[in-house]
This record gives sequence, structure tokens and C-alpha cells, in this order.
Amino acid sequence: MQDPVAIIVGAGPSGLATSACLNQHSIPHIILEREDCFASLWKKYSYDRLHLHLKKQFCELPHMPFPASSPTYIPKDHFIKYLDHYVSHFKISPIYQRCVESASYDEATKKWKVMVRNVSSSETEEYSARFLVVASGEACNPFIPEVEGLNSFTGDVLHSTQFGNGKAYRDKNVLVVGSGNSGMEIALDLANHGARTSIVVRSPVHILSREMVHLGLVMLKYFSLGIVDSLMVLFSKFVYGDLTNYGMRRATEGPFFMKVAYGKYPIFDVGTFDKIKAGEIQVLPAIQNIRGNEVLFENGRSHSFDAIIFCTGFKRSTNKWLKGDDYLFNEDGIPKPQYPNHWKGKKGLYCIGLSRRGLYGASADAQNTSDDIKSLV
Repeated sequence: MQDPVAIIVGAGPSGLATSACLNQHSIPHIILEREDCFASLWKKYSYDRLHLHLKKQFCELPHMPFPASSPTYIPKDHFIKYLDHYVSHFKISPIYQRCVESASYDEATKKWKVMVRNVSSSETEEYSARFLVVASGEACNPFIPEVEGLNSFTGDVLHSTQFGNGKAYRDKNVLVVGSGNSGMEIALDLANHGARTSIVVRSPVHILSREMVHLGLVMLKYFSLGIVDSLMVLFSKFVYGDLTNYGMRRATEGPFFMKVAYGKYPIFDVGTFDKIKAGEIQVLPAIQNIRGNEVLFENGRSHSFDAIIFCTGFKRSTNKWLKGDDYLFNEDGIPKPQYPNHWKGKKGLYCIGLSRRGLYGASADAQNTSDDIKSLV
């Protein structure tokens, strides 16, 4: 395709949703994907026990519901099959192994010029289009923080994207760093496989069951965020009690407020808390430093570990390759405009899946963007 109307950067669920919507409008476009497959985070970089945390009706991509026979909470392998069918049904054809190195708006041609490195040949390629859609997602580049002495650790050090399951860690001392949902689920998987598991919990958290979260989402249609958050905290206290008894603190700001304001999800408890209560998962404070296989924590105690798994999230690289944008993205690659005006920039620039509203938000972004492009061509 020599003259696409739009260029989509990223072939994760956000990019696929946008492509499907553009195809529905018969708008020519291309998808540039740096990996060798679509949905690489799901296919190559996610742990085995992963499930979608919200009920399936909140996780559908545009124009294709999940089958009625699908489980309420979709497991990883089901979701990958769903995406395979989605790509086939909507005839989506990403261009793989294309790493975007720069994208800038050309005032003379009124088009976006995108410079791409072909990963397999190392050659530079140039593409141009009237519209540019950033769909590279919140989970872009794995992030491991700097920890004093980490390079002296002689055991396994890996990011959550390198973890499959806990089989290899039976009877080993394993430290999980990071208390988001990935950290909590990986800690649970390790404990279930017989690892002596510890988890670092630095920040205050909210722990909610899946049912609580679903109830909260329904209630948000009828009640204010503050009322729903107050009820969620009340329910959490009733079910989980005083978190300080287990080395954790409950956050003072509400769980749904924190999700909207900071992109910080509450912990969806799928069994980890029972393991913590039973002493099968040890909660530890922040790391102070590492000396060999000994890890010193801020409470002054040290423990020896065979492996450290960092569940410390991702960094976005948008600011490194997107040139001339002073409106849509901040330095962290998150939209500056507040929801629901976050998805549209200037001069034909859009972003998908960065509203901090998961797949549900990405689907809405994709439909809004494709409809807007349709109105302009």
C-alpha cells in the first residue's frame, strides 16, 4: 500500500481494534509492529495463569463479542484465540518487525512522516499518511528500577514479562518486587508451586475481590465516584480486615479515584491474600540494598533469595520517537488532556488505549478515532 490514509503504531489489542474499525469504514491504513506477531504482550510476555480481571463484557473489542460459552473471566489462552479470530475476521494484516524511530508532521505535505527500522534487515523505511494513531499501549518497555547492589546478585533476576509459571522455583526462596496485580498473581503462582515466596509491598494498596470491582463498575453508572469508593473501602475492610496486621497499608484515596487519577489499579484478589494470612507468602518493605544473595530491607532485616522477580511495570517510549507534539502526550507517554478528551490530538494525531480504562477504554478510543477519521476523509 503506497498511500495509506492512516498509520497505526502497535498491533496490540488497541491497534487491532482501531484497524477493525477503520476496515469497517473502508479506510486504507497500515499497522507497524516492532515484534514478529500481533498481541506480543499476550502471546510472548505474559505468565501462564493470567486472566482478564474484569468480566468479559468489559473486555470485548469493537464489533465482536465473546462467545456466550466463554468463561466470565477470560483466561490468557482464550483471549489469544479470540484475538486470532478477530484478526482473521476483520482481515487485519500488520507489517511486522518494524520499529518506529521517528514520526513527525510535514507541514508542506500535511502528512505524518514515519521513519521505521526494519528489525530483520536493519534497513530504514519511510511511510507517510494523513493520520497517525499511537496504539503502542501502556505496557510498552519492561522497567526494572535501579537497586543498589543488584548486579552482585548471583541468582535469577527477571522481569514479570519473562515469567511463565513457578514450576522451576519449587523449594527455592523467591522475592517478588512489586505489589500490583502482576506481582500478587505471580507470588500466588510461586506459592502454589511450592516456592518460599516473599513480596515487597512499598505503597499503600486497595484489595478488592472481582465481585466488588464488578459491583463498583455497575454502581458508577448511578452514583458519584466518591460514594462508590467509600462503599468499596467499607466492603474491603469487612472482608480483608486491618491490612497492617499483614505488613500492608490501605490507601487513603479511593480505589476507583486512584485508577482514574494515577492509573493505579486496585489489587484484584484471586487467592493471594489467603496465602499471606496463612504465612505462605511473606510481605516485606522496600529494599535498601543487595549484597550477593542477601537482600537488606528498610526494616533493617535481611533475607537470602535464590531469585528476584521484578513486577515493576513498564515505561513508554512515545516521547523518544514522536516529534513536534506538545499537546497530546506528556513525558511519560500518557495523554495530557483529561478523559474523555484524551484520544484526539492535533493535525491528525490520535492515541488508543491510554485512558487508563483497560480494554473497555481502548475499544471506545478505537471507535471514536475511526469515526473521526471517517468524518475528515
